[in-house]
Amino acid sequence: MGYISGTDRGQTSLLPARIEDYVAADAAVRVIDAFVDGLDVAQLGFRRAVEASTGRPPYDPRDLLKLYIYGYFNEVRSSRRLERECRRNVETMWLLR
Repeated sequence: MGYISGTDRGQTSLLPARIEDYVAADAAVRVIDAFVDGLDVAQLGFRRAVEASTGRPPYDPRDLLKLYIYGYFNEVRSSRRLERECRRNVETMWLLR
């Protein structure tokens, strides 16, 4: 008799899991998301709050603000560590859509 193991990572499933299902309803990231979405970032002094008509589109300043606030809440001060969190942490994936 073999060990109990999970399914193959490469196996496709009929119903892919939604990232929404992995973030608790009372998680702090939901508060951060609602708070920042309620702010007028142009009034706060963000220079790129209004999209330019030329060039490559920038990252949404609201998303970057959400990420930095999340980092402060979770004691992640380094931008490189924040980048790492974005790749492996489900909450940051949810936060940045």
